[in-house]
Amino acid sequence: MQPTPSLRNVHAARKRIAGRIHQTPLLSSDTLNQLAGVEVLFKCENLQKSGSFKYRGALNSVLALPAAVRKLGVATHSSGNHGAALAAVAQRLNLPATIVVPHTASKFKQENIRRYGGRIVHCGKTLKSRENKLAEVLADTGASYIPPYDHFDVIAGQGTCALEILEQTTRIDEIWLPVGGGGLAAGTVLATSKPAASNKNVQVVGVEPTLAGEAQVALQTHQRQLPMSPVSIADGLRASLGLMNFKILDNYQLPIHLVSEQEIVDAQRLAMSCLKVVLEPSSAVPLAALLKHGSWGSDSRRVVVILTGGNVELPL
Repeated sequence: MQPTPSLRNVHAARKRIAGRIHQTPLLSSDTLNQLAGVEVLFKCENLQKSGSFKYRGALNSVLALPAAVRKLGVATHSSGNHGAALAAVAQRLNLPATIVVPHTASKFKQENIRRYGGRIVHCGKTLKSRENKLAEVLADTGASYIPPYDHFDVIAGQGTCALEILEQTTRIDEIWLPVGGGGLAAGTVLATSKPAASNKNVQVVGVEPTLAGEAQVALQTHQRQLPMSPVSIADGLRASLGLMNFKILDNYQLPIHLVSEQEIVDAQRLAMSCLKVVLEPSSAVPLAALLKHGSWGSDSRRVVVILTGGNVELPL
């Protein structure tokens, strides 16, 4: 049986990546507080290196590799933030990185990967095509595969975001975050588990687009689901839960809200206007749900929303 990380592993990841990442700020807005009916703090991982929280997991995973293995390089399949994050980590560590990307991926996302020195290898649109092309890359290069979310060290690395939150502010009742493959959600659940620092009863709340809501079904039925059609504007959340992530989140009984495409767009515009930061649609999903449903607990007073990324092409 595949082992899953623990709170101890999240703390180890924090030490491993210390000094190599940004400690991203917590922002607030009186307007958003009034609209949400609760004090809301926004953890700005859109300001993280490479523009998303994905840098944490990628960095921890690469640094955890033995030195002799690491020098052969790293590879993954991704058309989004994980590919850019892994390329950025490899560039910083002077390692080769190959990213398998569907030929249909946006030029903007491909340019993000190239900007950080990643070598792009194109594949077809299906997951099978990605996996086959990645297998060829690994065989040709000897590189190590760093998955986007279903990976021991990736989950532990993503959990360091929540550890920072616990250190940056006192009394947190809830942490809201978007759920795709589940790496951030699983890491956050581990980081806030007892005996986490002064926050003994932090409730983690997940949110998905209705058009990519398979995690909610999976956790209600206790059975992993196939991904839904990739049509949601929140393209970072189109994946289904990874096996390791599902195990952690199912055991935790993570509650999940769903939001519509229009609610995502409205929340994205509102957050960018009030916080003066750039957000991709996936980042706005938890705010959309918080504005729609209110806080999870009736006595909750302070909610943290993780803004997961800001890699979005803006019209000029």
